[in-house]
Amino acid sequence: MNHTAVMDPSAPAGAVRPPDLEVHLTSPRLRSAMLVQQEALAAARAYLRGLDFVELLPPLLGPVTDPGGRGAKALDVDYYGQRYKLMTSAILYKQASLRGFPRLFYVAPNVRVEPPETAGTGRHLVEFHQIDVEIAGGSREDAMRTAAGLLTHVVEQVVARVPRELAALGRDPAFFAGLSSAPFGRVSHAEAVARLHDDGRAQNPDAEIDWAGEEALSRAAERPFFITDYPKGSRGFYDREDPERPGSLRNFDLIAHGGFGELVSGSERESDYATIVTRMRESGENPAKYAWYLRAAREGVPASAGFGMGLQRLVRFLTGLDALWQVTAYPKLPGVIAP
Repeated sequence: MNHTAVMDPSAPAGAVRPPDLEVHLTSPRLRSAMLVQQEALAAARAYLRGLDFVELLPPLLGPVTDPGGRGAKALDVDYYGQRYKLMTSAILYKQASLRGFPRLFYVAPNVRVEPPETAGTGRHLVEFHQIDVEIAGGSREDAMRTAAGLLTHVVEQVVARVPRELAALGRDPAFFAGLSSAPFGRVSHAEAVARLHDDGRAQNPDAEIDWAGEEALSRAAERPFFITDYPKGSRGFYDREDPERPGSLRNFDLIAHGGFGELVSGSERESDYATIVTRMRESGENPAKYAWYLRAAREGVPASAGFGMGLQRLVRFLTGLDALWQVTAYPKLPGVIAP
């Protein structure tokens, strides 16, 4: 993909500089992208509220956050003498909130200190938002069905309501023609790894699919599809292990076609207190850090399933632009100091 708009010609090869903020904020491209984002958010809220989900405002900081993965780290802040963290994901709060709100969603801001080498991928920002959804008593199938329905509805509404903005960005609506023609396909993680190996690509069968592999699978697809059953150890302690298939997680990613990669990541959640503690220890986490969360689990957090849909990734998919910074008003690129 072409990210030359943020490559710094005066710096060493591969170095990235932020876009000029004043030029970026006044560009017709950003205006069109933000109008697409506005319609996408309105459509997402309407769809989820139509399914009786309640929108809550998520926390911005807390004593712990999602431990994350793929090298991203959380930012620490001084909170009245205590070391708190900015949210990398509100998943722990979603689970804790289910006792009062059995069907809930957030439009949640997240801050992840991504490795600097991800700045040029077009797929990573330090600040981003997720449409976070959680369903008490839900299964993986419920979460996958909701995610597919949400994506389809948003695409249909955006194509219908802002066709001029899509046209201004050079996006052909025919790209989305097959979304509602049939249920999205699915492959297991093991099957996805086998496809990559057949294409001569290296991929660790015990880890998340790497960025290059995910993009290759995405480019080869004609419609969005799910990857399911990631191996235990490749994802967080909160993803539920399949009781009938030890070592396999009851989780999924929704991969967009056209090279846009992952739009959604979700799973059934582990809700048993003792199992959560065990999984924390297995993943190298100190349970003592999660005292408030474990107290909620001990008191009884409902079994659930849910997902997070990356908002900027969704808007990039809708607009067809090269990079997430192009669909973000105030982009923070990994490793780059910016306003």
